[in-house]
Amino acid sequence: MKNVAVIGAGTMGNGIAHTFAQSGFNVQLIDVNPEAIKKGMQTISTNLDRMVAKEKITETDKTATLDHIKTFTNLREGVAKADLIVEAATENLDLKLKIFKEIDEASLETAILATNTSSISITQIAAATSNPERVIGMHFMNPVPIMKLVEIIRGYNTSDSVTKTIMDLSETLGKVPVEVNDYPGFVANRILMPMLNESIETLYNGVAGVYEIDTVMKLGMAHPMGPLQLADFIGLDVCLSILNVMYDGFKNPKYAPCPLLVNMVRAGKLGVKSGEGFYDYSESKKAEKIATQFLK
Repeated sequence: MKNVAVIGAGTMGNGIAHTFAQSGFNVQLIDVNPEAIKKGMQTISTNLDRMVAKEKITETDKTATLDHIKTFTNLREGVAKADLIVEAATENLDLKLKIFKEIDEASLETAILATNTSSISITQIAAATSNPERVIGMHFMNPVPIMKLVEIIRGYNTSDSVTKTIMDLSETLGKVPVEVNDYPGFVANRILMPMLNESIETLYNGVAGVYEIDTVMKLGMAHPMGPLQLADFIGLDVCLSILNVMYDGFKNPKYAPCPLLVNMVRAGKLGVKSGEGFYDYSESKKAEKIATQFLK
C-alpha cells in the first residue's frame, strides 16, 4: 500500500496528508476548492518548517514530504489509483454519503475506503457503497502530525482483514490505533463532548465564568487546556454537530446541546476558526483574552 488519497484539504485533511507523506506514502490531496488546496499545502509547509526549526526533521525531509503530495480538484481523478482513500470532508452525513457513493464507483475494487468522521455511523456511510466490507473509520486526532491516537472504528460489515490492515498501517505512521465499535460518538467524543457541553452549561447557568471554569479543569484535573478553550479549538460548529449526532442516535437528553452553544454557532462565533468563541482570537491564536460577551 503506497498510494493514499485524502479527500478534503482542511485542518484534518491536510494534517492526514502531511502524516502519510512524511511516512513515505504517495499522497493525492483532493479538494473541489482550489483555494482550500492552496491553503492546505501552505499549512503543511508551515508545519514542516516548525519541525525543521525544532530539529525534529531536516530540510531534506521537508522537501521529500512535499514531493510526496500531489493535488487534485477532481475527485475521480484523485482516487483512481489509490490503495487507501481517507475522507476528511465536513462533518455532514449527506455530503459523506455522496462522496462515498462516488469514490465507490471511481476507486479500485481492492481499495480500502476510510472516513475520518468523529461521530457519524460507519455502517450508515458504508451502506452508500457496493462493498461495505471495505469501509472503516480512521478517526485521527487534531493536530494530526502530533497526536498519537487513531480511533479505528469497525462498521457492522467491516471485514477482519480490512481492520487488521488499517491497524497495522496506523502503527507504521507512528500512531497508536485503538479499535472501537460503531456507536454514535465512538469512544473519544462520546466521553469528551458531554464534558464540553456540561462546561458550557455551567457557564450558561452562571455557576462560574470562562476563566474560572477552564482554570478549575486545568489545575484541578490536570487537563492541558480548559474545556471551553478546547471547544474553541475544535470548533463550536463541530461540537454542535457531534452532539446532535449523539442526541439523534441515543435519544437521550444528556446529549442535548446547550442553548448557549446553539446560539453561538448561529451567530457565527465558532472559536479559533472564526476569530471568536469563548475567547477572542483577533490578536492571538492563544486563549488569552476572554470574549467580550463573557466578561463580568
